[in-house]
Amino acid sequence: MAALCRDCLTLADPGARRRCPSCFSPRLIDHPERDELSLAHIDCDAFYAAVEKRDNPEIRDKPVIIGGGTRGVVSTACYIARIHGVRSAMPMFKALELCPHAVVVRPDMAKYSDVGHQIREMMLDLTPLVEPVSIDEAFLDLSGTEKLHGAPPAHVLARFAKRVEDEIGVTVSVGLSYAKFLAKLASDAEKPRGFSIIGRKEVMARLAPLSVGALPGIGKVSAERFAAMGYRTIADIQRVEQSFLARQFGEDGFRLWRLAHGIDDRRVEPERDAKSVSAETTFSTDIADAETLLPVLMELCEKVGRRLRQSELAGRTVVLKLKTKDFKSRTRNQTLPEPTRRAAKLYEIGRDLLHRELDGTRFRLLGIGVSDLYDADDADHGDLVDTKAKRGAELEEAMDRLRAKFGGQAVTRALIMRAPDDDDAEEAED
Repeated sequence: MAALCRDCLTLADPGARRRCPSCFSPRLIDHPERDELSLAHIDCDAFYAAVEKRDNPEIRDKPVIIGGGTRGVVSTACYIARIHGVRSAMPMFKALELCPHAVVVRPDMAKYSDVGHQIREMMLDLTPLVEPVSIDEAFLDLSGTEKLHGAPPAHVLARFAKRVEDEIGVTVSVGLSYAKFLAKLASDAEKPRGFSIIGRKEVMARLAPLSVGALPGIGKVSAERFAAMGYRTIADIQRVEQSFLARQFGEDGFRLWRLAHGIDDRRVEPERDAKSVSAETTFSTDIADAETLLPVLMELCEKVGRRLRQSELAGRTVVLKLKTKDFKSRTRNQTLPEPTRRAAKLYEIGRDLLHRELDGTRFRLLGIGVSDLYDADDADHGDLVDTKAKRGAELEEAMDRLRAKFGGQAVTRALIMRAPDDDDAEEAED
């Protein structure tokens, strides 16, 4: 199998040097099951500290602790501070004893949330099956997306990690496997900027030396209790019969035995009972003119329409969101006679709402979405006024099929082609 370079994204046989022959990077992915696996866990590296270092280059090479005053606790610490023993949830006075020269930054949760939403938006570009775990991590199921992206999930995830680093300015670690808890174990294995794979053929050997506490649901106290009973490592659990564990621990015994053998049937569950579907973009430079904003609005409408169709949903209220250069928000909405999931309809309403706000104000964020959600069967039937609704819906479904067959960029509206380059905008989701 050809190795995949995580830095230049080329496929090549690196030979005995174990470096990419194109860019000489040692960061290669050549696991034998690489192209067969599709369940991933993505975790940002020291997220809060990474965002602060991105925004303040003067502290980039210094130990950074995110937390409160001397009586507070550490929210997170960069990897330089961790070398000195600083850990999350540690009292600040203890952290500063271990690393007295650290730069302490009070947490800015609003900023971290904005960056987290940008990364979430990028995840949703890969698959609708995104299960958020926290502001900076999520599970993704990329099964069935190879035709859409023109590459196996591992290749797509490598591109994603590079895109986040290039466009957002923080790094992520990726774990790829066939089960959720294994993907999580893998993403923790090579931090920071890691990409680790756990395949079916190696799972027993990979799990065996780990502490029982590495299994989901086993905390420190439980791990100590298991150790007292002779179960210190996962290998200790692997060596006994499932029925024996069940007699000792009841239903938990069955679960532990299955996990110790790499069996985890939990599916990636996207956020349920959504009240709205939306997409938004934060610009790197503030924008005031319609000529620049409208192509971006169309692209966002395409994303929202595609997600509605993927989720078999439709929305009746179109919501436009703007944020000015001084971070003041404007929200405008309009309710339709019937629900829609057509990007063209969202754009028509969003364009009218946007034009009313174009008074010379410069905007740093533009978003579009729908609320008041319905089942897809209730959408786009049309009436005497909107006679093209049904045909328009069928056209967009046909565009979805073409994208699925030939790739995400196979069909693009002409207006989107005038949107700013990726270097001019960063994406986010509300």
